[in-house]
Amino acid sequence: MTHVFKTIWFKFAFAMVWLYFLLWPLMDLNSDGTITFDKSFAVWIRIVVVVAVLLTLYRLKKRGTFEPVANGVHRVTAPLRSRLGLVPGWVWLLLIFAFMLALPQFTERRVHDVVISVLIYVCLGMGLNIVIGLCGLLDLGYIAFYGVGAYTYALCALYFGLPFWLCLPLAGIFAAIAGCIIGYPTLRMRGDYLAIVTLGFGEIVRIILNNWMSLTNGPNGVSAKPMTVWAPVFEGGFHIEAIPLRNLADLYYVIFFLAILIIIGVHRLNFSRVGRAWEAIREDETAAELMGVNTYMFKLMAYAMGAMFGGIAGAFFAARMGFVAPESFSFMESALVLSIVVLGGMASIPGIIMGAVAIIALPEVFREFSEYRMLAFGGAMTIMMLVRPAGLIPAKRMGERGEEKE
Repeated sequence: MTHVFKTIWFKFAFAMVWLYFLLWPLMDLNSDGTITFDKSFAVWIRIVVVVAVLLTLYRLKKRGTFEPVANGVHRVTAPLRSRLGLVPGWVWLLLIFAFMLALPQFTERRVHDVVISVLIYVCLGMGLNIVIGLCGLLDLGYIAFYGVGAYTYALCALYFGLPFWLCLPLAGIFAAIAGCIIGYPTLRMRGDYLAIVTLGFGEIVRIILNNWMSLTNGPNGVSAKPMTVWAPVFEGGFHIEAIPLRNLADLYYVIFFLAILIIIGVHRLNFSRVGRAWEAIREDETAAELMGVNTYMFKLMAYAMGAMFGGIAGAFFAARMGFVAPESFSFMESALVLSIVVLGGMASIPGIIMGAVAIIALPEVFREFSEYRMLAFGGAMTIMMLVRPAGLIPAKRMGERGEEKE
């Protein structure tokens, strides 16, 4: 026990020293050539104290020090938990739905902007969840389909004058076609090889968008028209008029209902025969193929379905921003969506929603600590992956791949 105790605190001390050597050049090497130590040390000592307290509490919990308190709390809260367990699940969903509907009425513009971003990444996370969570394919170029959907809407509205609601399914269809084109030559690969190839294809799409000047205007980007809705107007006589949606509260409701439709679609796919086939491929592709599952076609279908949801999210992104450019679809965006899926819990719909809230909304909450918020955010994600490697809300149906056992 003493040896384990010494080893843990030695690793803690080593990690803290390493952290200081990261902080010092970032905070105390000034642009005028002067060198100080006060800023980095002030931040470092606070981190040391907080992490030391958390580590001590964790070790005490592992030793069972808090078990009497935990048992007492469990006995006190047992009646309340049993009563809450009697409430049907649809009641909780209805309450969440009502809260989300009323959210724009009692919040400010900044909150609307953050929640819209969260819902966009929920849609992206749901699409990537089909590829990674359900089918078990590591895709590092997923954001390319997001870009295809965004440019589909921007270009169709610019050159053909098509409205948003007609471009929305077109964006999903074109993204699905792009998914099939990219997936057809690559999905016979597995593991790290598939990840490298998808990363390459994602970069190819971004470079095409950046260099095809005659169509996409290259790095200068393309202006996207705002989405419109047809509504009755009584000024100067009754007539129907297309009204542009520029208010963030109106855009919030659009992406909210799009996210609900995508969540329902992913849920239905998960519990369908197609979802079962995807899970069989995820758990053991060789065994699934021997049982008669056409693994290649089902993987291609997963790639196309995930790409379609990404394209729909991209069309809304273009309409919301009013402008699209290739730098909005870099590899870092793919890594961000992948982090949402892994942090929330692969193949878990509630987990992906929580992951999007954690990764997109929490950094905005701590924006006032602009100098340190990303450092704290990265540390929190690292701790989260160590404490709960299966994600915030792990999927109930999640097996172990044969390769992982070996």
